Amino acid sequence: MLKQNFEKIKSQIPENVKLVVVSKTHSPEKIKQVYDFGQRIFGENKVQELAEKYPKLPKDIRWHLIGHLQSNKVKYIAEFVDTIESADSEKLLEEINRQAQKHNRKIKVLLQIKIAEEDSKFGLNKTDAENIFKKYLAGNFPNIEISGLMGMATFTEDENQIRKEFSLLKNIFDEFSKIRPLKTLSMGMSGDFPIAIECGANSVRIGSAIFGNR
Repeated sequence: MLKQNFEKIKSQIPENVKLVVVSKTHSPEKIKQVYDFGQRIFGENKVQELAEKYPKLPKDIRWHLIGHLQSNKVKYIAEFVDTIESADSEKLLEEINRQAQKHNRKIKVLLQIKIAEEDSKFGLNKTDAENIFKKYLAGNFPNIEISGLMGMATFTEDENQIRKEFSLLKNIFDEFSKIRPLKTLSMGMSGDFPIAIECGANSVRIGSAIFGNR
C-alpha cells in the first residue's frame, strides 16, 4: 500500500517539483521503506522526534524541519538538518546562524510567510520578511542560506480561498526574487498540493497521502 501511495503521488508531481515526505509520528522502519523506494527528503514537525530518528536512518537523508521551531531547540538539530522551512522570526534566524557557525556549516532556511486567515498559523508578514531578507543580503546571518519561502493555506474546502492565498505567496516570492533569485517555493500538503503546484509551488510537503491517515 505504501509503495502504491508513494508512486501515485510521484506520478502527480511534475519533474521540477520537489517532494518532501512528511514522516512525523512514523517509525524509522516505515521511513526506511520509503527511503528504499528512492526518496531522500523527509520532513519532521518536532525537534525531539527528528533528533531521535536521525541516528537510526541513512545519513544521505536530507532532513527538513517543517514545524514551528523554538529558538532554544535549534541546537539539537543544527549539526545535521538540511533545511529549516519554518523560519518565522529574526530572533530564530540569529539562533540558527549561531548554531550553524558552531558546527562550521551553512543551514538552508525558508522564510515562513503567514498567508492563512487562521490565527493558529505562524509566519512573518511581508514587510518583516522583506526586512529580514535585506539584512541577509547585507551580510547578516553568514551561516544561513535563505533559499526560499514557505506558507500554509487556510484549512478549508474553499478552493478559491486556497488559490488566493497560494497566489499571494507566489507574488511575494517573485517580488523577492527580483532583489535576488530564490530557489524554493514550498507550499501545498496532502489536501491541497495540486492547487499549490498550479499556483507555482516547486516544493510540496506530503505525509498522509503517502503513509495513510494516522
